Amino acid sequence: MKKMLTIVLLVACLMAEAQIQTPAASPAGSVSSVIGITEVKIDYFRPRLKGRKVFGEKDVMHPYGQIWRTGANTGTKISFSDDVTVEGLAVPKGEYLIFTWPGAAEWTVSIYKDVKLGGDTDNYDKAQEAANFKVKAEKLANQVETLTISIDDIANNNKSGAVSLAWENTRIKFSVGADSDAKVMKDIEAKTKVSPGNYVTAANYYFDNGKDLNKALEWITLGIDTGNKEAFWNIHTKAKIQKALGDKKGSLATAQQSLELAKKSADGDFGYIKLNEELIKKLNEELTVKTTKKK
Repeated sequence: MKKMLTIVLLVACLMAEAQIQTPAASPAGSVSSVIGITEVKIDYFRPRLKGRKVFGEKDVMHPYGQIWRTGANTGTKISFSDDVTVEGLAVPKGEYLIFTWPGAAEWTVSIYKDVKLGGDTDNYDKAQEAANFKVKAEKLANQVETLTISIDDIANNNKSGAVSLAWENTRIKFSVGADSDAKVMKDIEAKTKVSPGNYVTAANYYFDNGKDLNKALEWITLGIDTGNKEAFWNIHTKAKIQKALGDKKGSLATAQQSLELAKKSADGDFGYIKLNEELIKKLNEELTVKTTKKK
């Protein structure tokens, strides 16, 4: 019996090794991006047109108004490392499926909680929806041969981005909001108490996001005093904070200090000579105007 089992296992191993690997009809794809401090990741299978008509009323692969697994094989998964909003709807952190109902002018999109469903659209359960919304369908001038999903339009304030899906001559987009401010603020409060090196990070965050500038100045000063006193990039940030607070003379002196250190740096100035010169020029112009007005 043992001999027979050994032979069966050996044959199975040989068969597995003898299988020919060929390119997949719908290759796997993956895309990820960080919005703020939240990772958004999408895993999907990418069908190709191969001369077929995809979206439309009849004689197409995915008729208007009918549910689609939004990809091939087991469909498309999207995950969020933190709580987010999708088209303004709150979605807890976790992994989901994306289902869609294509239309000529707009699509319905569902963020679906039960990822075990995979591409089984017949057993779709509306009770498992984390979010359901409509988005506009955009007609493209150039044909997209292979289904392509991307994460685009990351906002300057890092609080939002957009998931874009394009195939054939159609594209849709839906927004993902990831406002990490509360989490960052909590992190700042905790970690500046245990690591002085975090003062600079906290100061930059406060300055970039229009928060308490006096606190930002306090933290950048502590960061410089307790860290690398020749870090001209941090001293330049201090000059910008002083300017924003209206202390133009103090800002001018700090910018000049940063400029001199940048000029002496053996490792290069990383563009800070130019940045300081521009800031100094602007400050001198503003101080001249102020002096002229007083006269």
